Amino acid sequence: MPLNRPTICVLGCGTMGIAIIRGTLDSIAGSDSVQSSPKISSATVAGSSVSEQDDLLRPAGFIACVSHEDSASKLRKVLGSQVRVLHGSAGNVQGVSEADVILLCTKPQVAKAVLSAPGIQEALTGKLLISICAGVTIDQLQSWTTPSTTVIRAMPNTPCKIREGMTVISCRPNTDIQSLDFTSKIFSTLGRCRILDEKHLDAVTALAGSGPAFACVMLEALADGGVMMGLPRDVATELAAQVLQGAARMVLTTGEHPAAIKDSVTTPGGCTIAGLLTMEDGKIRSTLARTIQEATTVASTLGRDKK
Repeated sequence: MPLNRPTICVLGCGTMGIAIIRGTLDSIAGSDSVQSSPKISSATVAGSSVSEQDDLLRPAGFIACVSHEDSASKLRKVLGSQVRVLHGSAGNVQGVSEADVILLCTKPQVAKAVLSAPGIQEALTGKLLISICAGVTIDQLQSWTTPSTTVIRAMPNTPCKIREGMTVISCRPNTDIQSLDFTSKIFSTLGRCRILDEKHLDAVTALAGSGPAFACVMLEALADGGVMMGLPRDVATELAAQVLQGAARMVLTTGEHPAAIKDSVTTPGGCTIAGLLTMEDGKIRSTLARTIQEATTVASTLGRDKK
């Protein structure tokens, strides 16, 4: 089904669903069109110019679906009148039926039950399903829907809430360019967006999805060190946060290897090399690398049926 000013239904509209809706609405309000993805922004689809495609792919509206009425009431207060909020199984069916694009934001463990509920498969016929469920594969999603449903997986992270997120998209090779372009545009409103093969998504879940939690542990530890040496807690936290943000932006902006930036700060016999050797004594490199390895292993099990 061609996408023309599509309506988006968010199934399981929690933290990430709210972030996606807000990011898209903010982008529309700011530029009067959904921002183009760097990956596909130069593409021309079906003989139309990029600007024409941007207008065609701009969402016409949002429907947010949640399980319970009390959750729906809270969500209406959060999202306001720009978004229709429905609840319960009947609300899911209604939302999917009225939408052109369905964003699956449920917990991985309940994705199958939600998509297998009466009326959902029929409502998904010929539509685009974008899933952010960690560990749930495209093959699984396709088996729970219909052959005519286009399935794309996306893995965003929590900094999407402030439009500083990192999202990775995966799809089958035969996915139509318009569906892929639309998905890329939506997540590009929330930060950076990249397209990778599905085989990488468990590692992406561990590094980008869980990464903010790991980064906050490092940030907290750096701040603790500042407090131990006499800095007020708020000052130490601000310094640590800005240091991590600044170092990350240097890597992204300059394209330099992190080791090169580290070496540029490290003078012979100085305090930086003394601190670095202490970090190496604590095996920080292998600990962080193993952290991603273990999180990847767990991510690969999230979509499995629990027996």
